[in-house]
Amino acid sequence: MVPQQPLLQAFPKAMRYDPNWVRRHSMGENVLFNLESLTKSLQLKPGMRVLDLGCGKAISSIFLAKEFGVTVYAVDEAVSASDNYRRICRERCEGKVIPLEADARALPFAQEYFDAVIVVDSYTYFGTDEKYLPYIARFIKPDGCIAIVDVCFTEEIESPEQVPEFLREDYQNYWYFIHSVSWWQKLWEKTGLVHIEAAQELEEAELVREHYVRDFEEAEQPDPFAKALQHDKQGFISFFKMIGRRTRKTAYLQDYKEEGKK
Repeated sequence: MVPQQPLLQAFPKAMRYDPNWVRRHSMGENVLFNLESLTKSLQLKPGMRVLDLGCGKAISSIFLAKEFGVTVYAVDEAVSASDNYRRICRERCEGKVIPLEADARALPFAQEYFDAVIVVDSYTYFGTDEKYLPYIARFIKPDGCIAIVDVCFTEEIESPEQVPEFLREDYQNYWYFIHSVSWWQKLWEKTGLVHIEAAQELEEAELVREHYVRDFEEAEQPDPFAKALQHDKQGFISFFKMIGRRTRKTAYLQDYKEEGKK
């Protein structure tokens, strides 16, 4: 088991939550560890409107509401909003967390509605599209921020020949859309829509990795991500955060809906 003292020092807020509850409702590594690491670099204040995009089972949204007093829109396409609402009510956050089922590419919000967009362990599923940042930026107020935390490689893979041996079996199924921090930074910077305030590996990445592997070893559940981490002896897989402060440049993009009609 991972020693508790380093976890308490790194994640004092997340460690206050029932670990069984967190494990049961995390769709991968401990979502609250990654979220707390990210929020150390944010200035969230009571009354702010926050979009928790790809919220999964909404425990990240509950955490944001409880710890920072923000109003959170918990959006996920694959998890029932009704199920999330029941979890939200059990945690007495129904006045602060609004659950919605929606596609990340077809969001039902007004432009410049949010003070912050936060994406934990989900951005790689849709954000590799060069058009996605211009799309989501339209919902962020000028000087608001978009902040993501996710898995990354420490070096960019440019061709199949560069795939490490331990990843080759599962690469085409689970890893081909994972990139390096510098790849993500360039993707965002060239739009001119955000000023990059942070683009780096998490300081707590090794703790997150160790805890995730031990969790799945103890549960004896097959998991390709945990398997890859177990076999990664060079630290090729890591976790990163990236924070962009919204500029005042207009975010122009033909709607995804309109593109789909062609």
